[in-house]
Amino acid sequence: MPDLVSPADIANIEHATLDAVAPRMVDDTLPGWLLPFEKTPVGRAKSAVPLRHEGLSANDIGQIAERYRLQNLEPVWRMADTAGLHPLQEALRQRGYTPQQPTLVQTGKTSTLASAPSRHTVVLRPEPDAAWRSVYTATGFDPVDGAARIAALSRSKVVVYATVMEGDQACAAGTASFSRGWVGIHGMRTVLAYRQRGMACAILAALTQEGLRRGIRDAFLQVEEENAGARALYARHGFSTAWNYHYWRA
Repeated sequence: MPDLVSPADIANIEHATLDAVAPRMVDDTLPGWLLPFEKTPVGRAKSAVPLRHEGLSANDIGQIAERYRLQNLEPVWRMADTAGLHPLQEALRQRGYTPQQPTLVQTGKTSTLASAPSRHTVVLRPEPDAAWRSVYTATGFDPVDGAARIAALSRSKVVVYATVMEGDQACAAGTASFSRGWVGIHGMRTVLAYRQRGMACAILAALTQEGLRRGIRDAFLQVEEENAGARALYARHGFSTAWNYHYWRA
């Protein structure tokens, strides 16, 4: 893992992620783990995640699986690809789980992100509105996934909602969570007909400017490895990969 985050940062980022996607229940009674329980397509809201990348017991795997089954949920793990977690990954393989959906956790400085030039006006609201919601269910997006993201982010108590408008049309949306000393960027989405116009850049700048106003210096986000366009956008704005993870599913 690149030397970009400390063990305390790892734990804070994982807590902040769940603060943003707001699963209905989180079990934090197993030392070193967060176990969110939610019936949703949003992987982060329903996958067990370690709070550190070493020093955990492979014996935890069976106990975690049982806790998910007691909630009538299929066990899923969101496991960093680090040497310190290899024994747990091997235990998962022996139980028939496989790594899927490679994803990057990236971090950046709010001062760098907030200074990005923007030619679009971004509306920030403390509550979700119809315009913000409409972006996630626009033509070309999976309506079930969009509805799930709206529901998860709308439940959060630490999120602000960003929208770019052109007339009456909501063209792009995103959110930022402000929690555990981090700005978390979530739900970045641009309506297909309005892509490549700098709207995502404008939302990033507006959200991190709000983070700076609140005195938060660091930002994080999670992006799927195969999403080359989003990765290029985030790299241009100073994000670097802190660690990679996979979802381990049966």
